[in-house]
Amino acid sequence: MDSKLVQDTQMAVENTKKDIFSKCLRFNKVRELMSAGLYPYFRVIESAQEPEVIIDGRRMIMVGSNNYLGLNNHPKVKEAALWALNKYGTGCAGSRFLNGTLDIHVQLEEKLAGFMRKEAALIFTTGFQVNLGVISALVGRDDAVILDKLDHASIIDGCRLSYGEVKKFRHNDMEDYERVLSETTARATLTVVDGVFSMEGDIVDLPALLKSAKRYNSKVMVDDAHGIGVLGKTGRGTAEHYGVEDDVHLIMGTYSKALASIGGFIAGDSDVIHYIKHMARSLIFSASPTPSSVAAVSAALDIIDSEPERLTALAKNTQKMLKGFKEMGFKTGPTQSPIIPVVVGNDELAFKMAMMLHHKGVFVNVVVSPAVPPGSAMIRTSYMATHTDQQLDIVLDAFHQTGKTLGLL
Repeated sequence: MDSKLVQDTQMAVENTKKDIFSKCLRFNKVRELMSAGLYPYFRVIESAQEPEVIIDGRRMIMVGSNNYLGLNNHPKVKEAALWALNKYGTGCAGSRFLNGTLDIHVQLEEKLAGFMRKEAALIFTTGFQVNLGVISALVGRDDAVILDKLDHASIIDGCRLSYGEVKKFRHNDMEDYERVLSETTARATLTVVDGVFSMEGDIVDLPALLKSAKRYNSKVMVDDAHGIGVLGKTGRGTAEHYGVEDDVHLIMGTYSKALASIGGFIAGDSDVIHYIKHMARSLIFSASPTPSSVAAVSAALDIIDSEPERLTALAKNTQKMLKGFKEMGFKTGPTQSPIIPVVVGNDELAFKMAMMLHHKGVFVNVVVSPAVPPGSAMIRTSYMATHTDQQLDIVLDAFHQTGKTLGLL
């Protein structure tokens, strides 16, 4: 065959291949929101995560933060972080597996195990990495992992990294969970659920789930990112809330909510934690948690134990806001936690409402499809123990005015 013909044929084939960046050029939805002044994401905050924050030099009431106990700017937490920074420097220059394990890492693991009333704990650099590492380490080719349909994205991604079968049951529907268990033919199963669902704010029906799991010998892991420091008599989370701590096999937690830092951990039986420690790729191949973040968590745990009034204040603020929204006529769904969604339905309406609230000095978060089903767009609000009644009254008034303007009330 003529060499020029071959060359022309090769070029023609190459020219039919799509440009990997073409999707980026067609991604116009966000720019349209920006042009309309309705883009509510990546807003730049110029102060600490307190009940009030500074944005563009303007003071706003923050009801979009997961700083549930108000510890992010606590003097003792900052003092501990500075102490660790001065002693150990800014980082560990390696992974936990090799050169990056400090004495304070081990001390925090022991402290977390005691706090969660488990034999052992293992800390990771981020909460997201906990779910990636734990699920992919435990679930093998002939296994199955069973999820609530509204589980967090990090759980979904952890399942994708595993070689097991993934099965889902209807949200918080324990009859459907039992059906899925009964139909599963896998060698072994791991059930992974959120303790508190991060968008809806409702709590998993853990006693019923554990009853079915035991019947089918499915081990249970609870992602309690939004439960630790929030639920339970002493802030130990969802399992303590229900009085079933001994029955939950693994409890995952993060520091970026009530524990005033960044990172995450898994707590459970020592043999299981030992296995995860040597099999979780997101632990072995990631840089170690920074000394200052580790020390901050340790201080936050001490404060939770020494200042139980923070949990009381958080519950009081939660009830005030839930009662206020319901009395106005807003739909808040089945929430039982400081996460209170205001369901508005239409995506564009949610963007408009968020920006109107922003202009009234109230910072909220917008959640639209695909994060929630189409037609279920919401304004996600969340509260701190340190919010004052005056601040919360301002928020309720802003919602009332905005809801009336938009025809939601």
